[in-house]
Amino acid sequence: MCYKMINLELQDQSFDLEDWLPITASRNANWYYSAFHNVTAIVGAGVLGLPYAMSELGWGPGVVVLILSWVITLYTLWQMIEMHEMFEGRRFDRYHELGQAAFGKKLGLYIIVPLQLLVEISVCIVYMVTGGKSLKNVHDLAVGDDKCTKIRIRHFIMIFASSQFVLSLLKNFNSISGVSLVAAVMSVSYSTIAWVASLRKGATTGSVEYGYKKRTTSVPLDFLSALGEMAFAYAGHNVVLEIQATIPSTPENPSKRPMWKGAVVAYIIVAFCYFPVALVGFQTFGNNVEENILESLTKPKALVIVANMFVVIHLLGSYQVYAMPVFDMIESVMIKKWHFSPTTVLRFTIRWTFVAATMGIAVGLPYYSALLSFFGGFVFAPTTYFIPCIMWLILKKPKRFSLSWCINWFCIILGLLLMIIAPIGGLAKLIYHIQKGTLPNSKCKLPKN
Repeated sequence: MCYKMINLELQDQSFDLEDWLPITASRNANWYYSAFHNVTAIVGAGVLGLPYAMSELGWGPGVVVLILSWVITLYTLWQMIEMHEMFEGRRFDRYHELGQAAFGKKLGLYIIVPLQLLVEISVCIVYMVTGGKSLKNVHDLAVGDDKCTKIRIRHFIMIFASSQFVLSLLKNFNSISGVSLVAAVMSVSYSTIAWVASLRKGATTGSVEYGYKKRTTSVPLDFLSALGEMAFAYAGHNVVLEIQATIPSTPENPSKRPMWKGAVVAYIIVAFCYFPVALVGFQTFGNNVEENILESLTKPKALVIVANMFVVIHLLGSYQVYAMPVFDMIESVMIKKWHFSPTTVLRFTIRWTFVAATMGIAVGLPYYSALLSFFGGFVFAPTTYFIPCIMWLILKKPKRFSLSWCINWFCIILGLLLMIIAPIGGLAKLIYHIQKGTLPNSKCKLPKN
C-alpha cells in the first residue's frame, strides 16, 4: 500500500522531478560558469599525454592532428550549443534528448546513451588512474621510489577515490561550481608549470632524438594509438548540453549566447594549455618523453611536486563534472522506470556504487596511455567529432554541396576513420602491457594476485 502511495505521489508531482535531478535542479549559471566548467571538462588527463602522443606521431603529423582536432571540436561544440534550443519552447538539456530529436525517440536512445555512458565512465576511470599516478609521483619525488614494491599505484588510486566518495554527495551541477572553478585554475597552473619547466630543462639538454621509436608491438600501432590519445584530449562535448542546461534562457536572451561566449573563452584557455605543453614537451624530450610529461620532469623538484598536486586537485573537480550526467541518468531511470522514491539514501547509494566501480576498474587496469588511446578512438571520436555533424545535417538540413554540408561530411568521414583505426593501436598497447605485467615506464612490476 505504501509503495502504491509513493508511486501515485510521484505521478502527481512528476513535474517536480526536473527540479530534483542534478542537471536541471538549478538554472542560474552564466557565461563564466560555462567557461570554467568547459575548461574543467576538456583539460584533463589528456593534456599531460600530448607530448607522448606527439612522439608517436612525429613533428609533421603531430602538429597537423593537434591543430585539426582543436578546430574541428570547436566547430562541433558550436553546433551542439546552437542545437540546444533550436525549436521554440524546447530545450535539449541532455545529449540523448538531442539524439532523440535527430534519430527518433528509441533509436536516439540506443545510439547516444551507450556512447555517452562509455565516454563518461571511461573518463572517470582514466581520471582515477591519473590521480593515483600523480599522487605516486608526489610520493616518489618527496621521499624516493626505493619502496615502490611496498606502496603500489593501486594504493594511491584508492586514496584519490576516497575524496570522490565525499564530493559525490554534492547534489547538482551548480553545487560543484566552486570545485569546478578551482579545478579550472589548477589545470592552467599545472599546464603552465609543465611547459615552462620543460623549456627550462631544454636549455640544458644535450642531443634529443625525434625519430619514431618502437614502444609496444610496432611503430604503426603506436601511431594509431597516438590518434586516440589526441582524441581523448577533447571530451567536453559529452557534457556541453548538460552545462548549458544550468543557464537560464528567454526568447530575448537565449542560453546559447552566454554559453558560446564561455565556450570561446574556454577554448582559448585550452589552446594556451595544449599547444605549449605538446610542442615544448616534445621539443625538450623527443621520443624519450614519458606517458605523463610530469614524469619526465624531476627539477625543480618542489615545483614538479606542486604541479602534480595541482593535477590531483583538478581531477577531483573534473571527475565530478563527468560523473554528474551519469548520476542524472541513473537517478532518472530509478525514479521514472523503477518507481523508487527520490530520497537522499537512493542518491548516495547510486553515487557511492559508481565511485567504487570506477575505482575498482582503475585499480585493475592502471595503464594510462593505453586507456587514453582505446577510449579516445572508440567512444570519444563519435560523440565529439561526427555525431554532432550527423545531427546537424538531419535537423538543420543544409543545402547539398553547400559549404556547411561539405564541412560536416568532412568531419564525419574523418571521425569515422578515427573511430575505426585508433582503438586498434590502443587495444594492442593495452594487451601488450597486460601480457608484460608491468606499468609502462615504471620500475615496479604489477602484482600477480
